[in-house]
Amino acid sequence: MSSILTSDLLARIRATGARRLSLQFPEGLKRQAFPVARALRAEGYDVIISGDPCYGACDLAEDTLAFADVLVHFGHAPVEDRDGVIYEYVRYDFDPAVVEAVIPLLRETEVGLVTTIQHAHLIDDIAGVLESHGITAVIRDGAPRAPFRGQVLGCSFEAAKRTGAREVLFVGTGVFHPIGIRLATGARVVAFDPVTGTAGEVDADALLRRRFAQIEKARDAASTGIILSTKTGQARREEARRLLGLREGAFCITLREVSPDALLNLGFGCYVNTACPRLAYDDQVRFPVPVLSPPEYEIVCGVRDWDDYQIDEIR
Repeated sequence: MSSILTSDLLARIRATGARRLSLQFPEGLKRQAFPVARALRAEGYDVIISGDPCYGACDLAEDTLAFADVLVHFGHAPVEDRDGVIYEYVRYDFDPAVVEAVIPLLRETEVGLVTTIQHAHLIDDIAGVLESHGITAVIRDGAPRAPFRGQVLGCSFEAAKRTGAREVLFVGTGVFHPIGIRLATGARVVAFDPVTGTAGEVDADALLRRRFAQIEKARDAASTGIILSTKTGQARREEARRLLGLREGAFCITLREVSPDALLNLGFGCYVNTACPRLAYDDQVRFPVPVLSPPEYEIVCGVRDWDDYQIDEIR
């Protein structure tokens, strides 16, 4: 049996009575598709695999349910319950003691503690390591989209905000989450990567400078496309409708995949992204014109001041 096809997951699949399964994996787990599918076929199931890109539980391959009874989505916890979908998040273990490497960087005796879904099962152990060094870890529940204590997403930093701490420790990989936490909370943020063992204070100034430049470019745009995602967990219809009323010359555009080619072919002077918030922040260099977040578009339209800059979140 594949290492991520656990006996518990197999029991949940059996409980549905399904015989035809579709499997969906995020990019980092796609190499698991073959061994998982092979193991399920050996259990008597008909299996198909979604090969499309997958960026989270907000990006379900529900189109595959035309060929299957149940969709098994690997790698993420649910942002919402969906009929016919089984979620199987994948844990990544490490020795919590490695967090001791970050102790010299912490200035406060009470810090907010957050992580991603892959490490959420270790958060109490991490807190224990901190507390053994006299540091109290504050852990809070997040928004409904992040069902585990202390869990943050690229579109939801509520668990960090609710700590109320002046300093937040993020345990996980990548730079976007800690930068998002810094902007969402205003707190000092220290990030620790348990894979590489590296730690450091987070600086969001470079991102803010890049975003300010895009906002200024967007002011001169003669036309604006408000992007409305057709993905189940990203379709912010009310938000798109609200943004349409802020400026003349804006039109709503539905897209499943927000790509540079799609935006170039549509030909608008700027776009406002109501799909995955990370698109505007991570991928701007790939896009032909400014792609703003909703709060940034509010700055362009004069209903928000730059001093009140906020990172976009899906609530």
